[in-house]
Amino acid sequence: MEWYQPLFSGYMDKVYMSKVFSFTPDYEYYIDSDEIIKGGSGYCIELINGKEIYHTENDIQLLQEIEHIYPDYSLYPELTKDTAYGFMSRGCPRGCEFCHVEAKEGRKSYKVADLSEFWKYQKNIVLLDPNPIACKEWKDIFQQLIDSESWVDFSQGVDIRLMTEEKAEMIKKIKTKNIHFAWDRYEDKDKIIPKFKMFKEISGWDKRKLTVYVLTNFNTTIEHDLERIYTLRNLGYWPYVMIYDKQHTKPKDTVRKIQRWVNMRAVFESTPRFEDYQKVR
Repeated sequence: MEWYQPLFSGYMDKVYMSKVFSFTPDYEYYIDSDEIIKGGSGYCIELINGKEIYHTENDIQLLQEIEHIYPDYSLYPELTKDTAYGFMSRGCPRGCEFCHVEAKEGRKSYKVADLSEFWKYQKNIVLLDPNPIACKEWKDIFQQLIDSESWVDFSQGVDIRLMTEEKAEMIKKIKTKNIHFAWDRYEDKDKIIPKFKMFKEISGWDKRKLTVYVLTNFNTTIEHDLERIYTLRNLGYWPYVMIYDKQHTKPKDTVRKIQRWVNMRAVFESTPRFEDYQKVR
């Protein structure tokens, strides 16, 4: 197996193509192959008028033995140098309108693999699970991560709304480079703020390990966005702004300016208020 490269690969019997989002353009060049197989959420899930439409006929699934085979990390030598990537659970019970996961994996979090399926003692692990804390086997997942003694990056938005003291205590035992939470719904603030406080108190971690995705441009106002950003700063977390439907926004739009201000951490640290950032831009 190897990457298809039109200038070097030449003819191939079969070429697989995949993409995550439907708005990502297809590969535009000729592919010298008898068979081209396209799959992934970018081909079977389409955003139409703000609603995700699932096209069953375009949903190409890999065989289970392929899903569970040890990854060929040689395809990504720079990214995977002493780092393992994989899913231990799939799916999410939330069914958020802005998210692919329900259509792609189902409205339930369920265990799909043990750590050993994609990890062989690499010192770093990037966990790709969309909502491991919602999985009924969460204890097993966390214990395997603890036992690995590797550095773990929770790359997706762990559901802080489901956090308990027991879960926080187990997460604290994991060697963690970063855990990502999410505050997508402004209206969750009365439930979510106490959870952030609880996790911060139990873990004792500083903001360098605590990132919170902040969804913007979906159903919140600029005032709602700034309130969440300032609240997270005061709680000792790093906000990270995510823009919904970003491809249809412009660099001069306020939401894009907020993203630049927040996500450039040095600027966010030196300029605490968005109003001050705007004055110098």
